[in-house]
Amino acid sequence: MLQVKIKDEAGNVIGRNIRKIRKTRHMGQTALVRELQLLDVDITREALVKIERGIQHIQLAQLRGIRDVLHTTYEELLDE
Repeated sequence: MLQVKIKDEAGNVIGRNIRKIRKTRHMGQTALVRELQLLDVDITREALVKIERGIQHIQLAQLRGIRDVLHTTYEELLDE
């Protein structure tokens, strides 16, 4: 399966939004990763840390899974 990576050219908006939404849901990184892995999303805690810091591009499957686990929308994840 082709893995589509999303490049955040706006200065890590996606990573910051994931972190903000995750914290408002009172969910730690390990808990988020565990829920994502239960959905068969290929991600590690280290990868999530890098995504939140803007060091690593996020894959479309990861973004979709994060949206679902955090019960949010793409608009909230992508909003500057």
